[in-house]
Amino acid sequence: MVVNSDGAPLIELRQVTLNYGVQEVVRQVDLKVRRGETKVILGPSGVGKSTILKAVLGLLRPKTGEIFIEGEKISKLPESRLVETRLKMAMVFQHSALFDSMTVGENVAFALREHSHLSEEAIQNRVGECLRVVGMEGIEEKSPSELSGGMRKRAGLARAIASNPEIILYDEPTTGVDPIMGDAINDLVRELHDTLKVTAVAVTHDMISAYKIASRIAMLYEGKIIEVGTPEEIRNTKNPVVRQFITGAAVGPITEEAVHRR
Repeated sequence: MVVNSDGAPLIELRQVTLNYGVQEVVRQVDLKVRRGETKVILGPSGVGKSTILKAVLGLLRPKTGEIFIEGEKISKLPESRLVETRLKMAMVFQHSALFDSMTVGENVAFALREHSHLSEEAIQNRVGECLRVVGMEGIEEKSPSELSGGMRKRAGLARAIASNPEIILYDEPTTGVDPIMGDAINDLVRELHDTLKVTAVAVTHDMISAYKIASRIAMLYEGKIIEVGTPEEIRNTKNPVVRQFITGAAVGPITEEAVHRR
């Protein structure tokens, strides 16, 4: 994957702390995502991975710190300005989040009808094109309830790319599908990156997916980024916490800390 390492990062978090109610879930995180990069955020369940995605989208305001998209500080923008920034981004949700009351074609067309001035003919052509890209040609009239889990994931990807976003955010892209379909989803994520030249942030605890799609990997633990590196650097890490997580070992500092808290 080619990454533009010149200039300012496309996405940057500086000393960001995020709360859910009174609970602090992310603490003073620094994170940079370069244009053209796929940054994967790893970590156990409940450490704040998806919370970071919500903050990047502007759906959650940081308690402290600043978030920048293309050099613009979005952390304190009014909602009207945030809408403009969100139009540069698309989200692929963990469980696809397709509208069951709409057909697949209507789901893919949703953002185009809401936020573009395209004609209906142009929208239909774009929907067909996006479904072809994800290997789902000709299913525009199907209901989401008729699709398998893997097909729903693909339909969610088609909806995400319909508006030509600069940034795609993936929340657990391979959760809920079998290993073969998971690998197909990983291949599709890589293909979209290479053909559409998008920048991406993916959160996952699936190491196979992380190694396959990432330009760089960041490990989030106890609300903080504790290591960042290429897939090869993470694979060969000496950090005992990261090492336990990536190998799936039952014994190590993560489980010792969990026992200690009880």
